[in-house]
Amino acid sequence: MSRDEGKNILVVDDDQDLCKDLAGYLTRAGHQVKVGLDGAEALLALDDGRPFDLVITGLNLPRAGGMDILRAVKGRQPATPVVILTQTGSVRHAVEAMKEGAADFLLKPVTVELMEELAQRMLRPKSPAKAGKGQRQIVTQDMRMQKLLEMARAVADSRATVLISGESGTGKELFARYLHDNSSRRGGPFVAVNCASLPDGLLESELFGHEKGAFTGAVARKPGRFELANEGTILLDEISEMAVGLQAKLLRVLQEGEIDRVGGKRPVPVDVRVVATTNRDLKEHIAKGEFREDLYYRLNVIPLRIPPLRQRPGDILPLAQHFLAQFAAENNRPALTLGPEAQRMILAHQWPGNVRELQNTMERAVLLAQGEVVGPAALLFEDQLAGFAEGLGFAEPPVEQPLPFEAEAGPIPTLRDAERSLIMRALDDTEGNRTHAAKMLGISVRTLRNKLNEYKLKHGMDATP
Repeated sequence: MSRDEGKNILVVDDDQDLCKDLAGYLTRAGHQVKVGLDGAEALLALDDGRPFDLVITGLNLPRAGGMDILRAVKGRQPATPVVILTQTGSVRHAVEAMKEGAADFLLKPVTVELMEELAQRMLRPKSPAKAGKGQRQIVTQDMRMQKLLEMARAVADSRATVLISGESGTGKELFARYLHDNSSRRGGPFVAVNCASLPDGLLESELFGHEKGAFTGAVARKPGRFELANEGTILLDEISEMAVGLQAKLLRVLQEGEIDRVGGKRPVPVDVRVVATTNRDLKEHIAKGEFREDLYYRLNVIPLRIPPLRQRPGDILPLAQHFLAQFAAENNRPALTLGPEAQRMILAHQWPGNVRELQNTMERAVLLAQGEVVGPAALLFEDQLAGFAEGLGFAEPPVEQPLPFEAEAGPIPTLRDAERSLIMRALDDTEGNRTHAAKMLGISVRTLRNKLNEYKLKHGMDATP
């Protein structure tokens, strides 16, 4: 990992050797590390206003504890993941930390291998659809969606398992959180696990926990996600990607209400409401022997199938305006509205990426819009961005398929014009910092530099920001 791609990380613990080891590993991985030896130093670092991409803190620290640091981070930088380390932690402490927003809770000692997995997992780019309280709001005028919400409210307080299906980007996790927030478990933790993001062996340990010595690298006991979700809700995202062998163990959890830690000698009872999501046809997986039929029927007690955005066109414009308002506020921009040409383009698009694609498109529109009305030049759809993301630029729109703009709208800007406008706006927003601008645009610094040189040669513009 290059320095341009490195992250800002805060490491806080009163164990100087541990801090030195963690800081050394993270620095060698290309990150910038700030070290504190007590809670007060950590709070001062946070008060300096420096944004951190990850905070790793001990639980019991002099002058201010790990929970104080966790609350301070969530108050100042709510999207920053916080990992808590402890020598003598308990499930109760872990649950309390998760309720306060901790991303993970680990028992010392922490090995280099565990640190490597942790850093990769915590610093992985997050989907915009999973960030921020405003994005948890379900906006709809569609009758089918309203009926689904009514059904979700009706069953929210039951113990019945729920299987939420639908294409990627339709809002399945939002429905899972809606179930949790409308249940009597709302005061308990909501724990989400992506079943596709971890290999089978690691996923079992992540779900059910492990005992010390259960496998190489298991230097301490770690509670699993089911234990952390006790008296709350666990979301098993992309359940179709779970290995068949692990499915049998999950079935036992659903039947018996208890989990077996990896390497454990006795079962551990848990009180957890299970919600699963899938973007696949599980019956097809059953026919291929890739998914257990008995698990399917155990999960599918309450089925909720979310229709794709293209099948609920009445939601497109309200959602677009909702996201415009949200991102305008986040970027300190004035309130924006969609112009008539932009509305027609949005309604004509098929939205293969569903609500998530619409959300991304509106975020770009906020950055590109000139004035208070969003015009066609500010709308860049995902298929148009593919070449740009690879540093290849945009293709010109076919002449035989002109976009349906009104004649009085004036000359139609090409996609290359929009690309150049996007780059210039990103540089303006970052005060000319090419590294930050490239990160905002999702391209490398080299690609950004090449684009600026290209514009200077072709258009005689200044490429020195």
